[in-house]
Amino acid sequence: MLHGVLRTALARFLIVGVALVAWPAAAVAQSSSVITLPPPPFTLPFLPSPTGLWTVTVGGGVELKPDFEGAKRYTPGPVPIVSIHRAGSLDQFRSPRDGASFALFDLGPVRAGPVVAITPGRTASRYSELNGLGDVKFAVGVGGFSEYFPLDWFRARVEVRRSFGGNDGVTALTSADLIVPLWQRLIWSGGPRFTLADTRATAPYFSIDPAQALASGLPVFDAKGGAHALGAGTQLRYQITPQWETHGYVEYDRLLGDAAASPLVTQRGSPNQAKVGIGASYSFDVRVP
Repeated sequence: MLHGVLRTALARFLIVGVALVAWPAAAVAQSSSVITLPPPPFTLPFLPSPTGLWTVTVGGGVELKPDFEGAKRYTPGPVPIVSIHRAGSLDQFRSPRDGASFALFDLGPVRAGPVVAITPGRTASRYSELNGLGDVKFAVGVGGFSEYFPLDWFRARVEVRRSFGGNDGVTALTSADLIVPLWQRLIWSGGPRFTLADTRATAPYFSIDPAQALASGLPVFDAKGGAHALGAGTQLRYQITPQWETHGYVEYDRLLGDAAASPLVTQRGSPNQAKVGIGASYSFDVRVP
């Protein structure tokens, strides 16, 4: 069923994806350089010193994903990549689900720091399934992450984010991944995912108040928070050069709790949510004196 849903948008997705992978391949001859920043104007005594060499990873990709959370139709869209960590520290893996993060604390196999992620808005006029339900603005989630590499081939990560904008709730995302080299610079990874969301993070997308019920024809529904989704993801990464990397991935979630029970999902959508993506990233070093 999922294959039939994705078929229409897949051609556009592949055209953009192939172009995205070909672009960094043309630049593999470019050598890396170290950018030196001016010294920071001040430091905070309770935080680690920012001096030293940092690795910055930036990039982007295209992702085929549901029109909105709980939808059964799919549309391609852009995905940014941003990550900062101390040079030489463990960086065996980055999941497509990771928010933009800064590893402020680096203790070898354990890293932690701030994280930011954006939840896209939802415009009712764009999708017939949302008629009468009103718009939901985009939300910016700000919080922290912690990840643990007990072994070179395993990573566990937790992100906790408080959102502002379309929702003002708290979401916690957990994941675990095996990292397996397949051939030279080709690496496979994959593992389970689990998401918790409180009521304020769930209700804007899955509740239906009396006015919305009258306008949409759906029954009134008061969505509460709790276990939000359970799923798994898999990724292939290819290291073109020490700086350039390309990747492709598939992520799957099964909505749980009130998110899955909402009439928007049961009558007009699907609890099965998948994302298919392809992208590229570039890493460079920054020195803070």
